[in-house]
Amino acid sequence: MAQEELRKEETLAMRNRLIGQSCKLFYSEDPVKIVRARGQYLFDENGKRYLDCISNVQHVGHCHPAITKAAAAQMDVLNTNSRFLHDNIVLYADRLAATLPQKLCVFYFVNSGSEANDLALRLAHQYTQHEDVVVLDHAYHGHLMSLIDISPYKFRKLAGQKEWVHVAPLPDTYRGIYREDHPNPGQAYADTVKDLIEDVHKKGRKISAFFAESLPSVGGQIILPQGYFPKVAEYVRSAGGVFVADEVQTGFGRVGHHFWAFQLQGDDFCPDIVTMGKPMGNGHPLACVATTAEIAGAFTANGVEYFNTFGGTPVSCAVGLAVLDVIVEEDLRGNAVRVGAHLKDLLTKLKARHEIIGDVRGVGLFLGIELVIDREKKTPATEAAAHVVKRLKEEDQICVSTDGPWENVLKFKPPMCFGMENAELVVQCIDRILTDLKRKTRCLTLLRINQMRHAVTQRQTGA
Repeated sequence: MAQEELRKEETLAMRNRLIGQSCKLFYSEDPVKIVRARGQYLFDENGKRYLDCISNVQHVGHCHPAITKAAAAQMDVLNTNSRFLHDNIVLYADRLAATLPQKLCVFYFVNSGSEANDLALRLAHQYTQHEDVVVLDHAYHGHLMSLIDISPYKFRKLAGQKEWVHVAPLPDTYRGIYREDHPNPGQAYADTVKDLIEDVHKKGRKISAFFAESLPSVGGQIILPQGYFPKVAEYVRSAGGVFVADEVQTGFGRVGHHFWAFQLQGDDFCPDIVTMGKPMGNGHPLACVATTAEIAGAFTANGVEYFNTFGGTPVSCAVGLAVLDVIVEEDLRGNAVRVGAHLKDLLTKLKARHEIIGDVRGVGLFLGIELVIDREKKTPATEAAAHVVKRLKEEDQICVSTDGPWENVLKFKPPMCFGMENAELVVQCIDRILTDLKRKTRCLTLLRINQMRHAVTQRQTGA
């Protein structure tokens, strides 16, 4: 029997009563109740359509019929755990292996990016027999305790930094310690990791892993300088550690010309462990760790079986295979190249019109616009960013969110079917909002000047 749909007010009241308050909603002051979706569009309970620039999880588009069909067909036949021999898990692993460097040839299937990153930590510890981990400032790697410990974005708000965790500067060439005018920012930022490792050794400790998102997302949609990863990997491996690339946000062709964002650092660069998640199942809980035979062998040698109840089930792998098929059949990587370049070009032109846009950066359909109060000081325009997000939702039915340490970066990680017309609409609406904001700011400035003049006149008259 069909469930009667609740009124929005009833849904919100029940959520406030039944769901933990730390589980936040988008647009918490006036939430959008979404009841269905298709492609890059969301629909509320009244049928109003919203353009989705947020949902990188629904990688090939919301409710893609090929994904739904694959999931339902396999669910109708079999869905056991991976201890039973089945074709799907090996066929899927083989397809993933074809997208990765040859040495990344062993796979562990799990349910989420957090599980994948937690397992990556275990693999690194077991292989190196070391404990310490180097991470980037402002990083976020998941919600498990082990991952909060290596996520400055989280642990600075909680118990603080553990002694086995070491934080390297975020290689941000816009507002970091080495910027675009540096002759070799990749080398310079890599040397900060080298210095950090030397400090760790002086304390009598040893490095297990360097752990980084291939493109830092929570840090503000950061594009890492060329040469950074290869040099860091050299330093970390010399210290007996391994290099872990977190592709949970950026994998599966989002950057366009490459299937994995770490490949932006050069064809010869290969991590020791790669984690993947969010887009992998297009909304189905599916994630994975890929590593070398040597690291996997050390993990097996500890004598403890690794088993994940729902990781790599026939249904999960059928979904994963279908996602890979759609990426190829619909040329979604090509779409990311074309639409992403067009969107970035339009945003860059917008920057010339609006002083509040300090930086436009990104690759493929992974883009960020950093808003600043003044370009010279790079003071974050946090309130303005929130204002733009609010008006895009209320006036244009466009869903965008913010990121970065100061929440002043408008981020774009839409479903990969995002089109040229979507890009043009978003930029037109942002242009209108920023123009209006500039006009209001000027009016307010003139008002303040007139008030000051009036005050001075009154004092002079009174004198």
